[in-house]
Amino acid sequence: MKKAFSVAAALFLALSAFAVEVDGIAARVGSSVILKSDVIGEMRRAGVGPDRYAMVRGEMIERELMLKAAAAAKLQMQDWVVENRIREIVTRVFGGDMNRFKATLAKDRVTFPEWRQRLKDDMVVAAMRWQTIDKNVTANPADMRKEYEAHPERYVRDSRVTVSAILVGPGDAEKKPEIEEALKAEPFGEVAKKYSSDARAKDGGQWKDVKPEDVFRPEICAEIVKMKKGETSKWIELDGWNFLIRKDDETAGAKMSFEEAYDAVAENVRKEIADKRYREWIDRLKSETYIKVY
Repeated sequence: MKKAFSVAAALFLALSAFAVEVDGIAARVGSSVILKSDVIGEMRRAGVGPDRYAMVRGEMIERELMLKAAAAAKLQMQDWVVENRIREIVTRVFGGDMNRFKATLAKDRVTFPEWRQRLKDDMVVAAMRWQTIDKNVTANPADMRKEYEAHPERYVRDSRVTVSAILVGPGDAEKKPEIEEALKAEPFGEVAKKYSSDARAKDGGQWKDVKPEDVFRPEICAEIVKMKKGETSKWIELDGWNFLIRKDDETAGAKMSFEEAYDAVAENVRKEIADKRYREWIDRLKSETYIKVY
């Protein structure tokens, strides 16, 4: 018995990186129960750490409130709509291979019926929010002008950079001194062609006129921001990969005219209004529903 307990404990530790118990109730929403394991599963799907437990639990409570509101409003999602959405996802992500998709779910210890129900609930929640909040939100010209003048920093053309990268894969870190020596005698681009595992190695490792956040991880972006034009970074190690970055060029963003920023301004105004109405709606649902957080 003691051995079996040890094995079970080891399995639990291997499967959970979170410092909360898996079993037990996280919250009650009306007659529905949200388990701690439900919250932890959602945290894993979102890729967030234990410090976000309370936030994720709160989001799940709001989700349950919206599902109950949808049921009360008799808002339903037809099965054929769900099946079409499933086909779209499997085609886009898995090339239409349903077996590979289900194998991926199995690796994540999620059954297809569980995943399908989760997707259906997501669609119901989105439809409920659209019907209740989003479809009724409009941006009037006065609010748009006020938004544009109050937040000029939001309406600047994206700054762009051109950077060159040398990427050394896991297990090849010993090549770094050799690369450093090569850079003393050869242009960066030629060294990148010889040594880099980067997708642009054949182009000398150059990423031309890009938004850093679109192509690089946040750690790389943070380094690029600090660099001057023509400067080469020190080695940056991420998950066993080693990056050497050179900042070749940079184009600062310029302020957009109101006309150029029109669509973005309207979207921000609509979002602000929608978020305010959403909070009021959720607060009203909470006031009408028994909720207990554990």
